[in-house]
Amino acid sequence: MKIQQILDHQGIIHTDPEIMSGVPVFVGTRVPLQTFFDYLEGEAGLAEFLEDFPHLQTPAMQVLEAIAKAMLDQKRC
Repeated sequence: MKIQQILDHQGIIHTDPEIMSGVPVFVGTRVPLQTFFDYLEGEAGLAEFLEDFPHLQTPAMQVLEAIAKAMLDQKRC
């Protein structure tokens, strides 16, 4: 199962053509999932993302957990 499918299934992210032109966002927000990944890839990191979006602390941890599980599943195959 792909990461986005896991996140959709768990209700962490949502994709709707009416919200941000269909870009995957954290449920109940207009914060794109890509913003989260941009923070992780850049110098800012997770701490700054959580500082800028404190209301997304639990969803952000759920995203990281889903990614870790998906990576472990791929490694087992």
